[in-house]
Parts: sequence; structure tokens; C-alpha cells
Amino acid sequence: MDAPIPDEFLDLMAEKFRMLADPTRLAILRALMPGERSVTQVVVETGANQANVSKHLKMLAEAGLVARRKEGLQVFYRLDDPLVEKLCKLVCETIVHQAREDVERQKKLLNRWGAKRRP
Repeated sequence: MDAPIPDEFLDLMAEKFRMLADPTRLAILRALMPGERSVTQVVVETGANQANVSKHLKMLAEAGLVARRKEGLQVFYRLDDPLVEKLCKLVCETIVHQAREDVERQKKLLNRWGAKRRP
């Protein structure tokens, strides 16, 4: 069995989860999943304004989730934490699984209700 998570890790974990708790930051991370992108490309792919994207990219970089590279006047970003993509995929799979279970429960409910209403 794995050792319990040390108390000293809890604040660090909470900070990573805070970075993942914002839809704009998640959209930025999704835009970076295929590979490195310029800030302009991230703006286009997310539909957010440049100032907002830059602010969130800075936060993500400070949290160690993305890395930046400057080339002339352009700045390029890429995912820098392999956990990000894995965690996002895991959460998406869980959402899909829960949605399927919800649909099945609703079908059963409708079938029971329909059976009671038949003469």
C-alpha cells in the first residue's frame, strides 16, 4: 500500500488544482496539448483576448504547468507537466462515464413510469 500523502504536500497539491480550476486556463492547456503554440495561436484557439491569455499563461508558467520560449518578439508556450494532459483526460473519461450512467438511470426511470401508465 502507498504511504499517505504528507501534510507538506497538501498546499502544493491545492495550488496545482487551483490552476486547473479555471475554464480559461483549461482552454489554454487544451490548446497546448498538441504541442508548442505562440501566444497569438493560443488566443485564436481559445477565443479569449490577448491580455487575458497572457495573464493566465504567466500564472501557468509560474505554477510549472507550462514552459515558455522567446524567439524574437514572439513567445511560445508548451505543456511542461506531463500530469496535466493525463489528468484532463482522466477527468473527461469520468465525466463521460457518469453521463452514460445518468442516461441509463433516466431510461430505467422512464421505462418504469411508462409501464405503470399502460392500461
